[in-house]
Amino acid sequence: QVQLVESGGGLVQAGGSLRLSCAASGRTVSSLTMAWFRQAPGKEREFVAAITSSGVTTFTATSVKGRFTISRDYAKNMVYLQMNSLKPYDTAVYSCAARPPGGSSYTSPGWYDYWGQGTQVTISS
Repeated sequence: QVQLVESGGGLVQAGGSLRLSCAASGRTVSSLTMAWFRQAPGKEREFVAAITSSGVTTFTATSVKGRFTISRDYAKNMVYLQMNSLKPYDTAVYSCAARPPGGSSYTSPGWYDYWGQGTQVTISS
């Protein structure tokens, strides 16, 4: 069983930065495809970014490309989401997701087997 715990959310002003962390246990991140999703109130869950188990390939949503970067630390068994130039519409609950490698539906929430509880990110204007 894989457990994911997010941290690093908070309240920042527009234009600021945050780094979200996702700590994985039960399996190494090198054996998982990892991703970040977000969900704003009244909206569907939205893909943000994903990184393959090898760490070689990343995928980033158009809405955050150039501002957000996903990365992983094998030694710490962590995945990160560096968020820069934050905008009010980035406000959402951000969740970490994971699944064993295989397939390529990286942007689909239903493709992932494991989820964290989420961390709130609020951007003030």
